[in-house]
Amino acid sequence: MALPVRTNLRRLLRFIQKFHSSERFLCAAARADKKEPPGSGRVFSGIQPTGVPHLGNYLGALENWVALQHQYPSVLYSIVDLHSITVPQDPAQLRTNIVDMAASLLACGIDPERAILFQQSQVSEHTELSWIFSCLTSMPRLRHLPQWKMKSKQKNEGSVGLYTYPVLQAADILLYKSTHVPVGEDQIQHLELAQDLARMFNNRYGVLFPEPGALLSSTRKVKSLRDPSAKMSKSDSQTMATITITDSPDDIALKVRRAVTDFTSEVTFDPETRPGVSNLVTIHSAMAKISVEEAVAQARGLDTGAYKGLVTEAVIQRLTPIREEIERLRSDRAYLEGVLAQGTRRARELAAPVLKEVRQRVGFTE
Repeated sequence: MALPVRTNLRRLLRFIQKFHSSERFLCAAARADKKEPPGSGRVFSGIQPTGVPHLGNYLGALENWVALQHQYPSVLYSIVDLHSITVPQDPAQLRTNIVDMAASLLACGIDPERAILFQQSQVSEHTELSWIFSCLTSMPRLRHLPQWKMKSKQKNEGSVGLYTYPVLQAADILLYKSTHVPVGEDQIQHLELAQDLARMFNNRYGVLFPEPGALLSSTRKVKSLRDPSAKMSKSDSQTMATITITDSPDDIALKVRRAVTDFTSEVTFDPETRPGVSNLVTIHSAMAKISVEEAVAQARGLDTGAYKGLVTEAVIQRLTPIREEIERLRSDRAYLEGVLAQGTRRARELAAPVLKEVRQRVGFTE
């Protein structure tokens, strides 16, 4: 029996939506693979000051940030404290977290001479551009973004700030006419909003903003040590689930030793059927800077218990100098505040003329 026309139309619409989303993702990936000529392009990325970065942050973002500052002539990294207050923050703790995040980024290898490292809230142009973009963005467009769908369910509604979070994110990127944004696959839809807003503004007011392309990270996601079906997270209630970059060697050894594996002693890489062991292989290969195949080869003849010793050694070797540098930098708060102040001045030098042009085109000034 033939299906009603309305049912067929609904199915066709769903197919078109899925195809459109996949097509946009592939386009973003293609832009990421496209090699820019030397001396071109500007990179922007941000990180929230919500505590010490963990191993997943380091491998998924910060290690890549360090590399990008040597590959592009203009790089901006922002401590996005405006984004952080979409959930309640203790003011004193937030101030400490901002400075601690600056110490963490510098210790990981961010060079304030090569990259502009700054505190988002100290550059007021971010919020003004965000308001202008909010007036170009529809509510249904935001309602379907993953950030709102996931977090509003957890909070049984969520704030207006959480709802408009992606618009501020787009303003962060476009304020500096950024051409590249390092993202994970789960963040592609938010970058698509920035691309859409660049197009909408350009169509309405004349071409001003480039459409930023995605720099997709090639690093596999690091999973929770206690639940390898979930990503490693700062907010995980289980302290044994997450390795932070300031953990002591003893803490690292304990957490790796207690990492969930399975009842098979041989070490193999099979994320679908052996997620726990595969997560350890991912961590080992990334921290030792070897391929997954090499990591598995090094584990030959070892059971998972003995292999955890290899993983522990690789993690400690990479994180110890970072932890020691963070401790040194924390003791010199004046230096850290000076770095952020210098970054703020440099960021404003780029942001102010762009927003001046936006104001003129929108009609606020002559």
